[in-house]
Order: sequence, then C-alpha cells, then structure tokens
Amino acid sequence: MLKSKVSLMAAALALLGLGAGSFIMACGDDNKPAAPVASNNVKPAEVAPVAAPAAPAVAVPLVSPKDGSISGVVSVKGDVKKRKKIKMDADPKCSAMHAEPPLMEDIVVDDAGHVQWAFVYVKKGAEGKKPAKVTPAVINQVGCHYEPHVLGIVVGQELTIKNSDDLLHNIHALPFSNKEFNFGQPTKGLEEKKTFTTQEVMVKVKCDVHPWMSAWIGVLDHGFFGVTDAAGKYVIPAGLPDGKYTVEVWHEGYKNVSAEVDVKGGAGAANFDLTEKRE
Repeated sequence: MLKSKVSLMAAALALLGLGAGSFIMACGDDNKPAAPVASNNVKPAEVAPVAAPAAPAVAVPLVSPKDGSISGVVSVKGDVKKRKKIKMDADPKCSAMHAEPPLMEDIVVDDAGHVQWAFVYVKKGAEGKKPAKVTPAVINQVGCHYEPHVLGIVVGQELTIKNSDDLLHNIHALPFSNKEFNFGQPTKGLEEKKTFTTQEVMVKVKCDVHPWMSAWIGVLDHGFFGVTDAAGKYVIPAGLPDGKYTVEVWHEGYKNVSAEVDVKGGAGAANFDLTEKRE
C-alpha cells in the first residue's frame, strides 16, 4: 500500500516537472524575440530582395560635341574584274621576294563588295580647319611594291619615302599642280623627304625601274580625309565642328561620287556606292 502511494506521488511529480519545463521553454526570455519558424514551402533564399531605384542613365558621347568625325563604308556595285597577278620576272630579285606572285591593287574588293584603297575626303566645308592630330605620311618600297597603295597628306607636311629593298628603286611623282620629282634610292635603308605646296587629288607615283609599282597621294589643305581598309571602312578624323560638309570618294578604277553629310553632336556617317568605271 505504501509502495503504491509512493509510485503515484512520483508520477505526479514527474508530470508536474514536465509541464513546468514546457511552459518555461515556450515563454522563454521576455527580452528576446522568438526565433522565426521556417516554412517548409518557402526558403529564405527564395525571397526576392527589394530592388533599389535605378540611377538615371547618363549619355556619354564618344567624342566631344565640339569635335567632328565622319565614317562609313565604300562599296562597289556591279561586276568586278578578277585581280591579276603581278609579273615580276623582269627583275629576278623582286620575284625571289615572293613565294607566290602578289596581286595588283588597282581594284581590291571583298565578297560583300566592299572596296579597299578608296580615298574619302571633305571636299567642301573644311577650309581653314585642322584636325587635332595629323598622321605621318610615309611611302615604303618593300617587296618591290609601294606601301601603302593610297595615302593622304596635308600641304606643307613632310612625306617620308623609304627603301626597304636591297636593290634600286626610283620614285617618280607625276603631279599636275605640284612640282614633279624623280630620284633614285639604290640601296636599302635610304630615306628622302618631300613636300607639296598646293592641294591636288590625286598625285600618281611610279617606279620607272619596276613599271608595275604605283601609288596614289591625295594632297589637301586640311587633314580631313581617310582611306578605306580591306572591309571598305573609312574614318575621317575628329575636329570638324557641327555642320554640313561635302564628302567625296576617289578611286582609281571608278568615277568619283560625293554626298552632303551632316555632322551633329560630334559625329556624322555616310556610305558610298561606286558604280561607274573610269574609262
């Protein structure tokens, strides 16, 4: 009988202690917030944060509005003759410089019709203006041909003519408005300086020793010109104030074309198509 009472009292005390412990755990410390209960359906990482307001967009011009630059692409429309191989057999030293005969550069057009070696310049509107930087003008005789085939120069600017071949070349300029010059460079490493006194588009240069060698020089009283690359792209350098300009394209195989171009906000663009061949 006594054992039964003791067992009952122990059970009662155990139940009382369990209940008190549960009560203390549920209430916890009044000064601390209850721990959050995670849901089984929503993970904290999946809650999208509130986006901050976007900063207003600021347009940053590629060039200053006070500057000007015109760019574009020159293409050829119609059939284009296949480039011919240059015959250098007349000078075995020239032939020995090439594993395969090089191709003529009078008309160089890619599969999309883009033409290389077109001279693009501001014909009207750039009088008395100068670009921020003038590119050095150099003609190099290398591999028995001129590099580059077409270039531009400013009146009074020095043209450097170099011979990188270990054989005789002569440089014969055939201008109409400027003074003709013709001199030889018999050995590798020689350089000569020449200048032009008046605007002329274009001046042909040839080598009398190697008749396949030729180049063209555009002489301007300003520096706003460009020459198309292998993809037909040209860039006229920055420095033109906003306004209207007449831009013209010269190419040795096609008649000149021109267009009026607006330079606004520091930039202008114009694409050109060459259609009529020179006679």
